[in-house]
Amino acid sequence: MTEQWLHPELIVKGDWLEANLSDPSLRIFDCTTYLRYEVGTGRPYRVESGRADWEKGHIPGSTYLDLQADFSDSEATTSFMRLSSEDTAAAFARLGVDATSSVILYSRGGPQWATRFWWMLRWIGFDNTAILDGGLESWTSEGRALTTDFSSYPAGELAAKPRPDLFVEKDAMLAAIGNEAVCSLNALTADIHSGENPRYGRPGHIPGSKNVPFSALIDLETKALHPPQTAASAFAAEGATPDKRILNYCGGGIAATLDAFLQHQLGYQDITVYDASMSEWAMDASLPIAIAND
Repeated sequence: MTEQWLHPELIVKGDWLEANLSDPSLRIFDCTTYLRYEVGTGRPYRVESGRADWEKGHIPGSTYLDLQADFSDSEATTSFMRLSSEDTAAAFARLGVDATSSVILYSRGGPQWATRFWWMLRWIGFDNTAILDGGLESWTSEGRALTTDFSSYPAGELAAKPRPDLFVEKDAMLAAIGNEAVCSLNALTADIHSGENPRYGRPGHIPGSKNVPFSALIDLETKALHPPQTAASAFAAEGATPDKRILNYCGGGIAATLDAFLQHQLGYQDITVYDASMSEWAMDASLPIAIAND
């Protein structure tokens, strides 16, 4: 059984970050976005920026990354669809990231917003990135200071060196159905996966896919990651083993990145994320869908 993360440098604790706040190479970002769930509007949620909460109090020196406004395709029919790798690199550069930066990502309400940006940075070929375990909840519960001082970093230069296999589209998900060498893995809650909750339109999940909710991988009170053994057992129980290609999906490519992050930490070699996820799949009547467990 796995007893430690393969890449411990990708996870930092509050004491380390507090001791290194003066490091000029650090680029600390609050990644929070809120999903305000709605009924009767024809959409699964309303996207709300976390910038206002960043302004009310944030980790000293940090600035804010607005996923929907600055890092998503405004013309896409679904929320959070990524920009091109070149435009994504340019957006990070405008906010201060360059080849010499050490990026620290944190969020409120769970680490999935931080891991989304971690996955995007990895996708464009930038690897010097870590997430703050427990996010802002752990930082404040440990008595560490917040500030309302405005923070920003000077613009940098960052060239994309994309890893295109880190994201897939619906054709790859279709091709995976019935392929025993591939595991499609849903990071949404069990009630959405089973079809009990029709949040994304047609109820259910991609046929053949299994379910490891992102919420099962963290302590829901502290927002800290569960130990490696917990994640390894959760994936193995659903047949998402390291010998398979893992296609992670969720509602809009956010929660799936937490599953993907932990798979990377456990040594999985062939991991990807379906960017549009159920926001696209459930709304397309030409695509198959399954109810309950199959």
